[in-house]
Amino acid sequence: MTEELYAFDAAFAQEGLVCGVDEAGRGPLCGPLCVAAVILDPAAPHLMGINDSKKLSEKKREALFPQITESAMAYSIIMVEPQKIDEMNILGATMYGMRQAVEGLAVRPALALVDGNRSPRMDVPAKSVIKGDAQSVSIAAASILAKVSRDRYMRELAAQYPQYKLEQHKGYPTKEHYQLLDKYGIQPFYRKSFLKKRGYV
Repeated sequence: MTEELYAFDAAFAQEGLVCGVDEAGRGPLCGPLCVAAVILDPAAPHLMGINDSKKLSEKKREALFPQITESAMAYSIIMVEPQKIDEMNILGATMYGMRQAVEGLAVRPALALVDGNRSPRMDVPAKSVIKGDAQSVSIAAASILAKVSRDRYMRELAAQYPQYKLEQHKGYPTKEHYQLLDKYGIQPFYRKSFLKKRGYV
């Protein structure tokens, strides 16, 4: 599987350096949206086991995280805070985060492969790849960096606000999460625009 992901990116090698872009955390009720951009070194040995972050265990993602960051030519991780998400809506915040992540790379790519069906306007040519984290090794690497970074952030938040059990649901809208919101109310790290319909705001 890993070799197929590398082959997808290799098809764009004639255009120059490729970066993958993906996000984690579009659906949760709280916490940031995390976006990562990664340029893998074409000359470096292939990292085995890279895949769509959703198909990997938390332990495997954590193991791959340092391998990706140490071998990448460049990477950038951006957190888009809940207030920004409320201000821009989740799609706008996603496009904003993706643009910031690509602009934050220390090396300029020739092409950005962006997970999903649309790409932000930016200085670098971009290609949208539907289900890209299961097709492109660069997007898969970005999905791992984004997911691990967001999960770590949510665990830190969970330590400060243990009553919400954030370490379990990571902010996603589970039945128990709503029950805890009914009991304890919302905090500043919640996305108010996601909670209006349920009357918490």
